[in-house]
Amino acid sequence: MSFRHSGMSFVAVCAAVTVGGSAMASTLNQNTSWTIDQPSTTTKYRVVAYGDSIYAGYNGTVFFWNVARRAAPVVQGEDLAQKWNADIEVIRRTKSGARADDIFNNKIVAERSYMQAANTRVVMFEMCGNDYLQARDAFTDQTGTCNYSGLENALATCTTFMERAMQTINQNAPATATKIISNIYYPGFDADNVNTRCTDSATGRVVNKRDRFLPLLARSNWRACSLAARYGFKCADSFAEYMAADYDSNGDGQVDSAAIRYIQGESEAAYVQRISVTLRSTLRDANTHFVNASTSFDYIQSDNVHPTYTGGTISGNGTGPMPYTGTNPNWNRTGHDRMGTESAKFNPARP
Repeated sequence: MSFRHSGMSFVAVCAAVTVGGSAMASTLNQNTSWTIDQPSTTTKYRVVAYGDSIYAGYNGTVFFWNVARRAAPVVQGEDLAQKWNADIEVIRRTKSGARADDIFNNKIVAERSYMQAANTRVVMFEMCGNDYLQARDAFTDQTGTCNYSGLENALATCTTFMERAMQTINQNAPATATKIISNIYYPGFDADNVNTRCTDSATGRVVNKRDRFLPLLARSNWRACSLAARYGFKCADSFAEYMAADYDSNGDGQVDSAAIRYIQGESEAAYVQRISVTLRSTLRDANTHFVNASTSFDYIQSDNVHPTYTGGTISGNGTGPMPYTGTNPNWNRTGHDRMGTESAKFNPARP
């Protein structure tokens, strides 16, 4: 497949070769289209997904034009293909390394024609991960008195562009389309449990990186879901799906992953308190996601950022059959399957 076909250039590929445990060093368009073909029908509906390397299906290899075929949007499309017995075209317009303003301006706005198609039935997006990764890196490098403005600016920027994205999608997607935002899991949860080299101006104490970052991420996720309710979107709670076990580990009568889910109508302060204080002991690094008391799966690749996946890679556009019949056998075994299954909960019963 040519670079032009996938929306990439050789220059962009060379510029993006430095990928660490945090944000991409540069941005890279990774645009794909995958059609799930049901042999008994020619009816086709469309899923359009906008975002960064998460929805792109970044797979951690040096071959930047290859991405996971069954990234979360395709997993969601598979559910629709079975439910509707229809061909589902999953279009991913994504940019690895992009911050929220870039995704909004250069994907959602500049490439809005993809969601304007009359057969579009789902429009989904995720953003802000790179804003926070870059702000977290900058905060980690601080010495002296801690300056939290970079973290707060990332939150403010994320909030602004999540809202603008929803407004723009409402203006462009067909009225029949289901609209979904996915909030953010916490990559590097265990690795962040370290002290920074800066001290808090009020307490004079060295700041633990995770203790500072977790409430910030909780505020962002509350805003994602609160804005979703305001603008007629569904909120896929990826944080809850990744960051706590699927059984009751603390004996409070609630499954951990269900207990940390966003609750419509709860205040931001109450949600942050619940996530970062009340149920803080139930949070776990998604590298070891327990689906029951004795079985765990790794949801994060070795870069400690991107979701795991199954099913091979693609380099552009393609078509293939449903990879399974009945319930997705991997729905809780990989990060992308889990994220896609969460979004699929909002799939309409009929086109």
